[in-house]
Amino acid sequence: MACVEKAELGGICLNWGCIPTKALLHDAHLVQAIKHEGEALGMKADMAGLQWPKVVERSRKVAGQLSKGIEFLFKRNAVTTYVGTAFVPNAGTVEVKNAAGEVTILTAKNILVCTGARNRELPGVKADGKRVLTSREAMVLQTVPKRMIIIGAGAIGMEFAYIYNSVGSKVTVVEMLPNILPVEDEEVSTRLETILKKSGIDIRTKSRTEKVEVTEGGVKVTVSDASGGTAVLEGDVVLVAIGVTGNVEGLFAPAATPEIVKGHLKVGKDFQTSVRGIYAAGDVIGPPWLAHVASMEAKIAIERMFGVNKREMDYTLIPGCTYCVPQVASVGLTEKQCKEQKLDYKVGKYQFANNGKALASNAGDGFVKLIFSSEYGELLGAHMLGAEVTDLLAELVLAKRLEATREEIVSTIHAHPTLSEAIMDAAAAAGTH
Repeated sequence: MACVEKAELGGICLNWGCIPTKALLHDAHLVQAIKHEGEALGMKADMAGLQWPKVVERSRKVAGQLSKGIEFLFKRNAVTTYVGTAFVPNAGTVEVKNAAGEVTILTAKNILVCTGARNRELPGVKADGKRVLTSREAMVLQTVPKRMIIIGAGAIGMEFAYIYNSVGSKVTVVEMLPNILPVEDEEVSTRLETILKKSGIDIRTKSRTEKVEVTEGGVKVTVSDASGGTAVLEGDVVLVAIGVTGNVEGLFAPAATPEIVKGHLKVGKDFQTSVRGIYAAGDVIGPPWLAHVASMEAKIAIERMFGVNKREMDYTLIPGCTYCVPQVASVGLTEKQCKEQKLDYKVGKYQFANNGKALASNAGDGFVKLIFSSEYGELLGAHMLGAEVTDLLAELVLAKRLEATREEIVSTIHAHPTLSEAIMDAAAAAGTH
């Protein structure tokens, strides 16, 4: 067993995505809590001494520690690591070129491609790492910009909006679609937008980016709105967060190139590409671009290639999480999707403002929204906005996987006082409609 990697072990999520951003989010929330909640909680502190470079340094240390853990696991499980760039001249062969230009040839019956994805660029706008940023540069800025413009209001855009707004940037978010976090339930997106606007973030939905201009002192972004009006936004930096595209270029020889659709490798239910013996998993095969999805896809791909299991990936059970504050967590169908599919359903909601643990923690913003089938009572979808809901979500993913009904969730004893009681109470509320 061998792994070819040209950068740090652990991939983008561990080194330049999920993990370091969560460290930044933790520290940003701490700053926000001290600044905005301190007096209400009987505390007062001066945040003039915030040392942002140390915040960034801590996030890098966390990523580095976990990357070393991957290295240890590889050694313990007899996985040989080759540092370099991979090229597949034909099925069954991988050429690895290291930094010195030396080539090592590996042969194997099966090849699993997990090259991930990279940030998409706006047409005509090239990231320079100084004024025009991708998420990679945004997480290692050594100074907090006074003004930051973010193009794209998906999970990445909103997490960075929260981070930099919390530590003092004037943040403006530009989103072409009607709602931030467009894949989430509209009720969740609308409520989160209201909360973040109150915190000082300027959010402009239904707004299209027409032009990005780098100036001597920063950037100018021209946007148009739904009514046809235009505005020029000025900032110190602009972060482009409009999605990703698969890393497929230069990876295969023409004769060994699998079918590629919209910048991603096309695979079957066994995760094998159109070239026999070449499998692929993770962001390189397309959405949803989530680390936990990539991990499960890779497990199933390996099971399939060795014939130890014939299970398939269930994309109806994908947990979705956004880690701004309040957090967003979801699984299954949104209410809009239920209507589009003409399903007969019931909705139960419970506000965290009525939850004892949430109030005691000064975290009353948000709610739990559960959608159940009217006929059988099974859980169709769960959508939550609030403190630590990304951790609460696992209960609902498991409930959906096991086809739990509304009555079974209601009759399950939830410890008191906990945030999880809101799940039980939301399920109970669905029975009153």
